Amino acid sequence: MTARVLVVDDIPANLRLLEAKLRAEYFEVALAASGPEALALTAAWSPDIVLLDVMMPGMDGYEVCRRLKSQDSTAHIPIVMVTALTEQSERVRGLEAGADDFISKPVDTVLLFARLRALLRMKQVLDAWRVRTETAQQLGFDSPGAPAEDFQGARLLFAGGQPDEVQAVATALAADGMVLDHAADEPTAWDQLQDSLHDLALLSVPLPGGDPLRLASRLRAHGDSRELPLVLLADEDQRQVVLRAFDLGVSDHVMRPIDAPELRARVRNQLRRRRYQELLRETLDRSLELAVTDALTGLRNRRYVRRHLESLLRTGATAAVLVIDVDRFKPLNDRYGHAAGDLALKEVAARLREHLRAVDVVARYGGEEFLVVMAGAAEEEAGAAAERLRAAMADVPVVAGPGITVTVTVSIGMAIARGQAAADGLIGAADAALYRAKGNGRNRVEVATAEDWGGQPE
Repeated sequence: MTARVLVVDDIPANLRLLEAKLRAEYFEVALAASGPEALALTAAWSPDIVLLDVMMPGMDGYEVCRRLKSQDSTAHIPIVMVTALTEQSERVRGLEAGADDFISKPVDTVLLFARLRALLRMKQVLDAWRVRTETAQQLGFDSPGAPAEDFQGARLLFAGGQPDEVQAVATALAADGMVLDHAADEPTAWDQLQDSLHDLALLSVPLPGGDPLRLASRLRAHGDSRELPLVLLADEDQRQVVLRAFDLGVSDHVMRPIDAPELRARVRNQLRRRRYQELLRETLDRSLELAVTDALTGLRNRRYVRRHLESLLRTGATAAVLVIDVDRFKPLNDRYGHAAGDLALKEVAARLREHLRAVDVVARYGGEEFLVVMAGAAEEEAGAAAERLRAAMADVPVVAGPGITVTVTVSIGMAIARGQAAADGLIGAADAALYRAKGNGRNRVEVATAEDWGGQPE
């Protein structure tokens, strides 16, 4: 996973060291030697993550963090503070300023990259929602605003833990008005988390009756709990468990002995991020339901998907476009009537939704043609998705009315944008690949070639 990382430190040797480590892992890196320079670079370059030194002359890291987190355009960027300070109060101060984590100097490279990967996965999902919401704003709908800061009544689950630790955690969180439920073992925790009533889960290492990493993996694989914040509680000598937990999707960690202010700060940050994502989703759903929805299929319409794609491409992000056309649709309409054709299109739309990621945008582009935009998808991932969609149509016949069962297949053209591609060129390349799929026998996937781009950049 690569991304743009801004490193901020007033000591040139520290900048060079972190730059070398990051570039060795193929990250794009920019360097800032002061707080004001960091703010300017963040606004101009839009990094995916900021590694921020705490002790700098003039404007220190805490102030830089507060300013970035107070602006709508930068509040979503993860910030990891890198510092030689070891006092617990300094760690809490950084978390309360909005930092997502603290890394001590000398930097533990393995821990740093595990933390970066976890934060970047979180940001990738958040960015997809932000792009969709920005599309809605361009169409004239309201901004979602900021999430509420009152955590009164937030409901958390503590899985595992000794009775005295559970009580201490409950007391600490009660200071913010949060309610803590307890599950003694993994099976009980899994059952309780299926009710979708909890805002966050604390997973103890070890976890009686099971494995906290297995529970985290199951929660991330389950649709209703995929975005539930997960915070691991572990001992200092359980470093390998913590590193593996980040790879499995755990949101954050607290090391024992648990410091109540640090625990509260980390939990508030996770709840704040989740509320922001939910606010983006709710605003999007409310604003766009009528204005940018195809009345027949319930998918997004042509107007929306083009705006969304244009917004995505302006960021220079990798994106995949699939142009999907129902094979031999006119004969189906002619033989069985338009009502049957409409039912077939509704079923195609339903299967497209079912077999795509939640952050992918699928739209009815016109007639029997559909368009899918997959943010951040490389060719291998997009190709697998396209083949999955093709099989989902061909393998199960469509019921198009009383006594009418027909086999419906689709042809798919796929194109991948890298760099500053134009929406028209990307869609045109995918469309050219679609026509090749039609010419090669239909019911197949074709990938755009250099000729399909007509000389435009891929």
